[in-house]
Amino acid sequence: MTSNGITGALGGRWRADVTPWGALEPWDGSPTLDWHVAADDRWHSPATESTVRQHRVEGTPVFETRLRVPSGDAVHRCYSVAAAGGATVIELTNDSALPIAVALTRPDLLTSRPPTDVPIEGIALPTGTIVVPIGHRASVTVALAHGGTGPAPLPRGLAPAAAVAGGWRSIVERASRLELPDAGLVDAVIAARCDLLLAGPPASDGDPAGFLLACGELVRLDELSPTAASSLTGEVADAVEIVASRPGWDVEGALDAAGLLLARAGDRRAVRDIVAISGARERAPLPVDAPGGIRNVAWVERRFADGATLFPQGMPTGWRGAGLEAHGLAIGPATRLSFAVRWHGERPALLWEQDGDPLALHAPAIDPSWASAAPRGETLWPAPAVSISTGGT
Repeated sequence: MTSNGITGALGGRWRADVTPWGALEPWDGSPTLDWHVAADDRWHSPATESTVRQHRVEGTPVFETRLRVPSGDAVHRCYSVAAAGGATVIELTNDSALPIAVALTRPDLLTSRPPTDVPIEGIALPTGTIVVPIGHRASVTVALAHGGTGPAPLPRGLAPAAAVAGGWRSIVERASRLELPDAGLVDAVIAARCDLLLAGPPASDGDPAGFLLACGELVRLDELSPTAASSLTGEVADAVEIVASRPGWDVEGALDAAGLLLARAGDRRAVRDIVAISGARERAPLPVDAPGGIRNVAWVERRFADGATLFPQGMPTGWRGAGLEAHGLAIGPATRLSFAVRWHGERPALLWEQDGDPLALHAPAIDPSWASAAPRGETLWPAPAVSISTGGT
C-alpha cells in the first residue's frame, strides 16, 4: 500500500504508515487499523471512495482524512502521543447533518465507552471489527495503545490534534523556520523533517546522497551530539567518496550536509576537504518539480540561499510585494543565515543576520553589483527583472 507519511511518538519505537485514506499499517506486523462509514445511503469504504481527501496538518504527522457522505463529511484525524505509554489517537467527527456509524477493524482499542455489539450488516469486515455510532456534528475519540494493552478505557487528558501539531513544529523549527507566501513549501520541509525523525535516515549504501542530507538535517535539528556525529564520520566519508564524482544538485546539497556533520564532530581537516570538493563543482540548477522525502528540505531552502548566493534563480513568480522570512539557513559548515524581505513599491528590501563565520553574501540574479560580508545589515535591491516559478503547490 502507498504511505502518505508515518505516525509515532518520539522516544518510543512504535511506528505505522498512514495510507492516503487514513488506515494505519503498524510496522510491528500487527493488523491494519482501517475504517468504514455507515451513512444514510450505504456503507462507504475510504480505500475505494473517490471523494476521500487527506492532508497533513501544517506538514506534521497529524493526518486529517475527509470522506464525503450525504449532507457532509466523515472526518478521521490520527496522530500519536507519548502519554499513556504511547498511543495513536483517532478523532472521528461527523461533519454532516445526519447520524453515522464508523466501523474500526481492530477490537483492541482504547475507548471512552463500550462500542456497540449490534451485528454488522451490508459489508464484509474482518472479525473483531467494532462499530462506533456518532451523532450529527458530534465527535468520538479512540486510541490504539502502542504497547498492545487494549481493549481498555481511553485515558483522560490526551493532547488534541492542534497541540500535537504545534509540538512537532517547535521541534523541527530548531533547524530552520520559514515564513513564505506559499505555505505548501513550508509544509513540505516540515513533513520531510518529521518523517526523518520518525523513520531515521536512508541507508548509506542504498542512497548515499539521501543519507548525507539526512545526517545534515539531524545536526541542524540538534539530534546529534558531537560524540554521535563522530561515530558517523567513517560512514559519511564512504558516502562522500561514492557521490563526489556524480552530477546533480542533490549531490551538492549532500556534500554541504556532510560538512555540517563533520563540523559538529570537530573534524576541521575533513571540513576543509569537503569545502574544497564542493567549491570545485559547478552548481547544478534545481529541478522544477519537488523531489520528495528528505531532498525536499534542500530543494526548498536552496531557492533562497545556495551557500552565500541568495535567490540564485531570482525572485519567484507571484511573490512580488509579499514579505518572506527565513531563519537559520545553513549556508556553510559554521554559518547560519537569517533574513527577511520587505517591499518598497517594486523594490525588495533585504534585512539579514549571519551567525557564526560570516560569508560574503551576493545575489547576482537580482543585483549583480551587491555583495556584503557584514554579519548583519540591510539593503534595497532593484525591482526584479526576471522571475521564476517556485514549483510549489
